[in-house]
Amino acid sequence: MRYSALFKEELLENVIPFWEKYSLDKEFGGYFTCLTETGEVYDSDKFIWLQGRQAWMFSYLYNNVAQKDEWLKIAKKGIDFLIKHGMDADGNFYFSTTREGKPLVQPYNIFSDCFAAMAFGQYAKATGDKEVQKLAKQTYLNILDRKDNPKGKYEKSTGNRPLRSFALPMILSNLVLELEDILSEDEIQQTIDFSVKEVMDTFLQEENGLIYESLNPDGTTSDSFEGRLINPGHGLEAMWFMIAIAERNNDTQLINKAVKTMLNILDFGWDKEHGGIFYFLDVKGHPTQQLEWDQKLWWVHLEALVALSKAYLHTKDDKIWAWYEKVHDYTFKRFPDPENGEWFGYLNRQGEPHSSLKGGKWKGCFHVPRGLFQCWKTFEKIEAEGIQE
Repeated sequence: MRYSALFKEELLENVIPFWEKYSLDKEFGGYFTCLTETGEVYDSDKFIWLQGRQAWMFSYLYNNVAQKDEWLKIAKKGIDFLIKHGMDADGNFYFSTTREGKPLVQPYNIFSDCFAAMAFGQYAKATGDKEVQKLAKQTYLNILDRKDNPKGKYEKSTGNRPLRSFALPMILSNLVLELEDILSEDEIQQTIDFSVKEVMDTFLQEENGLIYESLNPDGTTSDSFEGRLINPGHGLEAMWFMIAIAERNNDTQLINKAVKTMLNILDFGWDKEHGGIFYFLDVKGHPTQQLEWDQKLWWVHLEALVALSKAYLHTKDDKIWAWYEKVHDYTFKRFPDPENGEWFGYLNRQGEPHSSLKGGKWKGCFHVPRGLFQCWKTFEKIEAEGIQE
């Protein structure tokens, strides 16, 4: 089977049907994300960033795969829940609510906002709803207003070790492309320039070619738990965001730099004893404060496959292809569940399921289907050029 057909089948016949069948809250709206191996709901709280991610995913499928009324109805359930229950009086999005929509955790960061903006943007594109489109832009502008102090009054550090976080410029580099139809060219380019400079010139360190999760305000490294932390999955995900920007701007130099960085991250992050990509690592080889550092996570491997397939499309590099096949073989042998649908999220270091959950507080309807879609479409292009079967 061609890779494009494999990814399409996995997306449309294994993964999406799981969420269609088990995640819809028909009484209170929105989605259940805490699902067991067989799709049973084990906790009914709603995590706002996952509500946004799933509403985005079904809007995106409607816009890019097929205009199925059922997909748009599923997207609307999330959009309506976000509008009614997702935000405080200032338009900041909570982290979580009860099943009914009563807020549980305050809007202590802006990642819920980012995924709400993505959801509103895709849904507005699908429906032409001007109010939702307006909400997408308002949310985006609110994110930009908060980007220098994203946690605001919920910041728990004392300020004695101020650190810049990689997560924000990384997510903005994707969010701005998501909202291209809504933003002006100047707004788009301004955020692209900011994100690319932060990701590729600041957080990417010349001395080792790796992406750091946190830096001192002046861009230097911090010899601390946070300052030494490498998250290979974040770095790989960011590299395909950089390739997407490079495609938009016809920037071959940026593609080549992203591909080189990808290879550095994989060389550093691959478990040479048991296979798979580590979740967290200390750049100096010290113990991390994250005790789950050696687990193998679903999203890390999917982001690697997306990044490598896009890199191969542009470079036809044999080294990239060898890495692609290595990561693909590891991923498809261990994460998908052909019996019950969807993918396991967390493997132990040896590659066995560490938890049987299919969804929870951090895993929802996003990385698996988005990754499968991206690989499907990238391999269609690769195969059209007759490069790989």
